[in-house]
Amino acid sequence: MRARSGPTIADVAAASGVGVGTVSRVINNAEHVRAGTRLKVLAAIEQLGYRPSHLAAALSRGRPRTVAIVIPHLTRPSAVERLAGALSVLDKHGYDTVVCNVGSPAQRDHHLAALTARHRAAGVIIVSLPLSRHQVAEFRAAAIPLVAVDVSLPGLPHTIIDDVAGGELATRHLMSLGHRRIGFVGDKFPSKKAPALGFRSSDRRLAGYQRALTAAGLPSDAHLVRLGPHGPATAEALAAQLLGLPVPPSAIFAASDTQAMGVLSAAERSGIAIPGQLSVVGFDDIQAAELLGLSTVRQPLEDSGVMGAERLCAIMRGDEIRPLRQLLPLRIVHRRSSATVGHRPVTGATEQAGQQTPTIAELGGMPCD
Repeated sequence: MRARSGPTIADVAAASGVGVGTVSRVINNAEHVRAGTRLKVLAAIEQLGYRPSHLAAALSRGRPRTVAIVIPHLTRPSAVERLAGALSVLDKHGYDTVVCNVGSPAQRDHHLAALTARHRAAGVIIVSLPLSRHQVAEFRAAAIPLVAVDVSLPGLPHTIIDDVAGGELATRHLMSLGHRRIGFVGDKFPSKKAPALGFRSSDRRLAGYQRALTAAGLPSDAHLVRLGPHGPATAEALAAQLLGLPVPPSAIFAASDTQAMGVLSAAERSGIAIPGQLSVVGFDDIQAAELLGLSTVRQPLEDSGVMGAERLCAIMRGDEIRPLRQLLPLRIVHRRSSATVGHRPVTGATEQAGQQTPTIAELGGMPCD
């Protein structure tokens, strides 16, 4: 449990036996506060050593028009698309937005502490970041509306996908094309001793991959699973290991499109034809996936940001949100990177139509992770 930076406006309200709104009115010398109540609040402020922030004071002058979005690894394509969806909604509703980029547990804790202790926003959207019960409780204590996107927060509105089902979907797609020796490239999580943000989507997609193999009566071969730090360069190295096996896989499912692009690069460097000698499927359907002809599991990235923001706006209007758990659909997008075993693509026709798949190099190198 992290240490709190100091007394909050909620602490003052509890100590004086009034609501947070009353404390705010006292701080800003507003009218319609009884003299006795004002004295109790001022005494509590003095006793606790509370120092109101300018943003907390702004909160008392009317409903604030600022929403905070706490999101990890802002440069990753999936994060960019979710953010774009949320911003489009918040702008439509007239809210200003503060984006808090998180790259480490320390940054996460700093932003959460600032948001709960200083009342900096009318509402908060948490994207992809698991929160502890204590952290959720602090938002509740501060009466700050909170919704989540791409992460489950029990008791709060959250918009998610079923990663296990997505892993099954990708693997069944490859099996439907006749592939039986299917590799997996995904994330390796830090040890329990190392601080981590708690991402588990790759782990769940791996579970879906293994479940699909088991359901089909195929062995789950540990030698065909390669895990490492998230990123295309690492995925390229992991895929090269798989392609260098005495009996390499005929297909690889990557836990994200950026990792699938690393797989494509490894095949390109090894002179392995896609999809003639290797089929590849990713996950997400970011914009670059279509340019590369990458088959993938499409999740509605931008729509998830839109829906999360719409639900937050509804809460801030005083509406009740039901159901709390909003599950978004997934589907396979079948492009050039996956085909039947031994497939030989027809050349000429697609090239004449201007649809030839570009290489990673032609796109200017590996995409931003």
